[in-house]
Amino acid sequence: MDYNVTQKAFRHQPNVRLRKSSMDGSDGSQLFEDTSGCSSKTSQQRNQASGPQSAGFPGQSVLSDPVSNLAMAYGSSLATQGKEMMDRNLDRFIPISKLKYYFAVDTLYVGKKLGLLVFPYMHENWEVSYQRDTPVAPRFDLNAPDLYIPAMGFITYVLVAGLALGTQNRFSPELLGVQASSALVWLIMEVLAVLLSLYLVTVNTDLTTIDLLAFSGYKYVGMIVGVVAGLIFGRPAYYLSLLWCCAAIFVFMTRTLRLKLLSEAAAAEGRLVKGARNQLRMYLTMSIAAAQPVFMFWLTYHLIT
Repeated sequence: MDYNVTQKAFRHQPNVRLRKSSMDGSDGSQLFEDTSGCSSKTSQQRNQASGPQSAGFPGQSVLSDPVSNLAMAYGSSLATQGKEMMDRNLDRFIPISKLKYYFAVDTLYVGKKLGLLVFPYMHENWEVSYQRDTPVAPRFDLNAPDLYIPAMGFITYVLVAGLALGTQNRFSPELLGVQASSALVWLIMEVLAVLLSLYLVTVNTDLTTIDLLAFSGYKYVGMIVGVVAGLIFGRPAYYLSLLWCCAAIFVFMTRTLRLKLLSEAAAAEGRLVKGARNQLRMYLTMSIAAAQPVFMFWLTYHLIT
């Protein structure tokens, strides 16, 4: 019995020693050094060292404000100069400042002008009104050319052409694009041909490129009337309505351009123009007017089956 007690006491003795050594170690030197305090001190020192640098950034932003303001002012001046240069160069080819005149229309003017394009036979006064040597706005003068009706007529013609192709099961975006591009190309070629003819005949007139573009674009009204009539009432209605509109646009162009080409040429030369030059100008006027029905039929006959 005593042997067993002493053996148990001997087995528990190392545990006691380990506990005592751990308790003694808490009072004395530790096995591993506690570095938590050093890390906190190091972080504080880093914060103190970076404090003056971070405090210096507001000062740097204040110092950089004049530089940024100078850069912004220089950039805005460059943008203004570039815009002015672009406007000057663009006005050489497309007088954007004058386009406002051709779109100065109202509902009453559009209604009367459409009626004049369809039935011009009762209209008597074809002269353009002037105020202080400048033509008045189209909304005040029915004879003044505008771009609103030609532009809307071209867009409506493309839409009606798409409708006609759709009723025939031939519609496709590519075909509609070809239709629009071909009409635009023919219009540009017509205006260029008229400009070349005026140059060769040496006609002194105030007709501008935009005026010719407006007069050439009025034929889309008759084209729309003919295609719509053909879609609703058939092919005979297309021919009848298109024939009426072709005659109307011929009369309209003849009476309008006759004043522009013949009267102004006579006023520029100070006497009544006679002889071969007068005949050339008259032939030119009739040719421009006769070309309108040709384009009207060429751009619409394939839309009606």
